[in-house]
Parts: sequence; C-alpha cells; structure tokens
Amino acid sequence: MVSDDFELAYKDFYPVLIRVAYRITGSTEVSEDLCQEAFVRYYERMDKIPPGEQAKYWMIRVVKNLAYNHEKRKGRERNAYQKHYHEPKPEVINQGEKGLMEDESKKLIQEALMKLPYKMRVVLTLKEYANLNYKQIGEILKISEGNVKIRVFRARQKLSEILDKGEVYVP
Repeated sequence: MVSDDFELAYKDFYPVLIRVAYRITGSTEVSEDLCQEAFVRYYERMDKIPPGEQAKYWMIRVVKNLAYNHEKRKGRERNAYQKHYHEPKPEVINQGEKGLMEDESKKLIQEALMKLPYKMRVVLTLKEYANLNYKQIGEILKISEGNVKIRVFRARQKLSEILDKGEVYVP
C-alpha cells in the first residue's frame, strides 16, 4: 500500500535528511521546509524511485539540491551588510557550565561549517553527519569515490583553518 510505504520511508529517511539539510543551511526552519518539499517529490514519484538504499540516496540528493537552490537564492537576495549579519543566538537556560560549553561549541562549529564553500560543506555534512561512506556520497553527488575523498580531506583542512584562524573559537 502506498501510504504504508511512504510512512515507512518517512520514518527511515527523515532523521538523516533533516541533519543533512540543517548542516547545509544552518536553519532549522529552512531544513524542515526542504525535507517537506523532498517528501512531496518522493510521494509524487514513488513508483519511479528504486526501493531501499537507492531511495534513501535519491532523497539525500533531492535535499542537497534543494538546499543548494536555497543557498543560491539566499545569496542573491542579501546585500553585503546582511551577509555579515548574524541573528542573535538564543540564550541557554542555566544547564550548568558543561552543557553551556557543549551548546556553544556546537553553535561555533556550525558557524565554521557555514563558512565553508558549498561543495565542501555538502561533502563534509554527508560524511560526518549523515554517516555515509565515500562510495555512497559519490553516488549521491554523482562524482567518483576518489573525488569524494579529496573533497572531504580539503573540507576538513579548510574547517581546521577557519577554527585555527580564530574566525570561530571552539572552547
């Protein structure tokens, strides 16, 4: 039954899709919108999409493409002032020093990730946050496994440089 298949796919794919979308866009609201759009496309094309892992890779590719389009649109819409403007971060309610430092570290790493070029951010997100292997990432991005390894290596280097330069400080 179509609704059962869709529900199962939603339960299986949503957690990885929301992580990928969030790490690319840096916004919870945008990530949820992108995932919703991806599932609408999945539902419309369920009969044409291969089952199992291939469906998962297809969905990740859709989310990645939607995020890319969103980033392009966002880049066109903002001016130089807005590009460097950061909205205030929500206050962490007294969770103790360790919890505060962990939350701050996550925010700062996300800021550093957002400073990476799009292609580096996507490949690192798929590797580190979606827990995909090089071959799976290559299938999603339609690039060779060797190219994936190079991009992951360069993305890690660039992220390290950003953190070392003090553009973002991680306690």
